Amino acid sequence: EVQLQASGGGLVQAGGSLRLSCTASGDTFDDYAIGWFRRAPGKEREAVSSVAWNDGSTFYADSVKGRFTISRDKFKNTVYLQMDSLKPEDTAVYYCAAVLDEELNTWSHQSEYDYWGKGTLVTVSS
Repeated sequence: EVQLQASGGGLVQAGGSLRLSCTASGDTFDDYAIGWFRRAPGKEREAVSSVAWNDGSTFYADSVKGRFTISRDKFKNTVYLQMDSLKPEDTAVYYCAAVLDEELNTWSHQSEYDYWGKGTLVTVSS
């Protein structure tokens, strides 16, 4: 069973950048899809991005396309979410999650993800 640890959150001004990391322990990310989700204050958790570990296919929510980039480092068994041109509306707790890729039908459906890490808070000031 894979355990996930998200890190890299913090306080940044609008227009700035942050890079979040999601590191696996207990297992490698081989054969998994790894997603990033976020919950803004007072809102439901929403999908942000996802990557298929084996072939590197990536997916993005429309709200972050062109600003966020998901990537993976196979040597470090880590998935990154590079967040550029941050906006105050990006303020949220960000979570990473994983599911075996063969079991995933729709990347943005958080109910399909089996393993979740604790969130990391991103605050974007205006």
